[in-house]
Amino acid sequence: MPIFKDLIHTIAPTGKLRASINLGNPILANKNPQSGEPYGVSIDLANAFARKLGLEIELFVFDSAGKSVEAVTQEKADFGFFAIDPLRGEGILFTAPYVLIEGAYLVKESSPIQSNHEVDMPGNRLVVGKGSAYDLFLTREIKSAEIVRAPTSPLVVSSFLEGGYEVAAGVRQQLEADALKTSGLRLLPGRFMVIQQAMGLPKLRGEAAAGLMCEFVQEMKKSGFVSDALQRHGIHGASVAPLS
Repeated sequence: MPIFKDLIHTIAPTGKLRASINLGNPILANKNPQSGEPYGVSIDLANAFARKLGLEIELFVFDSAGKSVEAVTQEKADFGFFAIDPLRGEGILFTAPYVLIEGAYLVKESSPIQSNHEVDMPGNRLVVGKGSAYDLFLTREIKSAEIVRAPTSPLVVSSFLEGGYEVAAGVRQQLEADALKTSGLRLLPGRFMVIQQAMGLPKLRGEAAAGLMCEFVQEMKKSGFVSDALQRHGIHGASVAPLS
């Protein structure tokens, strides 16, 4: 089905498709240590979307979800890859999710905390990445524990250890990887939330532009593109979201 030129201009008014990439979520994006180039599922999807529109891609890479969201809401980027959240939804139109990711808690081996429901207790200090989906969710849900915000999600465990805090929260895969590097840590069983990762664009771009992006996400899930990307990048702890 042909895409009208005026709709392409609405999505990418500069003539290039500007993608906001968040390196704070290792399931979706990472940086090559040798070349410094970003790679991952979200970069694969960004490139595929650019090909669909017949545009050159331009990547804007950030170290945290908060900065990535800000770039899109302020229209410094045309779209990005975010966890769906009602607060972010004030400035962003989301597609249906393409990937589901588990959020988990990490504690010290010696901690008396054994289950997720024991986290929200007086005296517990819970470290999250500032502006992350976990931060937004837990800010609404936590009633008794104190939330401590690390600068970015990849710095959650180091902040947790340096500050002597009780709990760290984040992407299960990131926490598992950090726990392997430092002895005396363990993940609590289960998950405290499931994050719906979606594509999103500035709300002012309108429903027609959002509709095209929604069709693209459905196509990428149905064709097996998302599943293949997860496998190609060796991603565990995430699953392709159901078709909607």
